[in-house]
Amino acid sequence: MPIGIDVNKAKEIHKNHIRAVRNRLLQEKDVEYIRAQEAGDTEKSAAVVAEKQALRDATKLVDSAEITATSVEEVTTQLKEVWDEELLGTNPLL
Repeated sequence: MPIGIDVNKAKEIHKNHIRAVRNRLLQEKDVEYIRAQEAGDTEKSAAVVAEKQALRDATKLVDSAEITATSVEEVTTQLKEVWDEELLGTNPLL
């Protein structure tokens, strides 16, 4: 009997990689937000709030990804494609 791939577990592992990067970026955005607040820059504050929400939502991309692969390599490749480089930067797993 072949060993199956637990896609849900693979997704959770990938989300943890996203969270590790995201948490660092959220800390940087916190500093940006505080500086914008201190300067009274409401436009910048609003932009940072939107960026922070996008970072929080980054793991939802993994949840909604339809993984159709049947091998570990293919599942890994499909999950790597979910990484949003514009939001999170270069995927450290590549």
